[in-house]
Amino acid sequence: MKKRIAVIGLKGIPATGGAATVGESLIDYLRDYFEFEVLSTASHAKDPIVKGFSQIIFPAHKNPKINTLLYYLRCALFVLFKRKYDLIHLHHAESGFITPLLRLRYKVVTTYHGMFLDEYSDPKFSKLTNRFFRFSQSINLSLSNINISVSNIDTKKVNSKAGKELIRYIPNGIRIPKLKSPRESKGYVTFAANRIYHIKGLHTLIEAFRKSGIQKTLKVIGDLTQIPKYKTEIESISRGLNIEFIGKIHDKEILFDTIRDSDYFIFPSEKEAMPMMLLEVVALRIPVIASDIAEVRVIFDENELIFFQSQNPMDLANKLLLLENDADLGATIAQNAYNKVVSEYRWEHIAAQYREIYSDLLKMPLSTPKNV
Repeated sequence: MKKRIAVIGLKGIPATGGAATVGESLIDYLRDYFEFEVLSTASHAKDPIVKGFSQIIFPAHKNPKINTLLYYLRCALFVLFKRKYDLIHLHHAESGFITPLLRLRYKVVTTYHGMFLDEYSDPKFSKLTNRFFRFSQSINLSLSNINISVSNIDTKKVNSKAGKELIRYIPNGIRIPKLKSPRESKGYVTFAANRIYHIKGLHTLIEAFRKSGIQKTLKVIGDLTQIPKYKTEIESISRGLNIEFIGKIHDKEILFDTIRDSDYFIFPSEKEAMPMMLLEVVALRIPVIASDIAEVRVIFDENELIFFQSQNPMDLANKLLLLENDADLGATIAQNAYNKVVSEYRWEHIAAQYREIYSDLLKMPLSTPKNV
């Protein structure tokens, strides 16, 4: 009989964001070995059965912040009093406030899709909320049996500060998309993010687009309503430019078709853990211009992406013009980057590491020390 694993933190499947994509992919690749149940909220999920595995859908509160808090509390109460599992896989740093409850009955694996390190605060949330997230993260690090980060940079920082291996690095992976037709460049360029706010760098891209004088359409894909003040800023600096705000595309096939048919993709993020969107775009074999942040540099080099200095619109404008004027360069880096993700970031290899962690932990008693 398969061991049962409850997955908390994805909020719902099919996935709409990077972290949920990671969790859903792991489930998909490991379903032959374990029985998974995803604990979700009605704000992110509709169907109790998805791809043959089940999700428990809790009611949603109209206030997103309250909804998230209630979601985690409901998950904790559900696994303690309503259902019996063999293991809990918890996602996100900020979920740690329920970990003491989970550890009363279960062994816990926690995956971090970004961490609150070096005084980093998420601009979507208040100072008080960020303090709470940082506090929850510390609880997770202390009480989870296994801590895993998708970020090589975050892993090194945490372990260096702790003076021991407190957290393990397992990167995100990609599925190689099955394209129905050959790629066809249609004379536009794309930017995409699930939630668009300051750290995604859209303002830098728009300023660079204006400075470059490029006449192509810039298609902006994603939810721009996260921070109303930022949405107003973007609308203001976009006036007079050929920019099409598409909004969020929920259907992955339509999303990838839209990105694939662009001339190239711009990734101007100022902060990432390990960018799923970037990996997925590279798998489409299109050229990418990316900010030179450490989280991207640790994955790709100059033979695979065109880098610009993060938060520097003039440098990005120059790189846009470089790619505009050298199609052969674009084709070369696109193929090199594709070769990299195919050889090093396939889900088949990454899921195998989680399978080993699950299997080893399941053999151990509940009293197994944390961070084994």
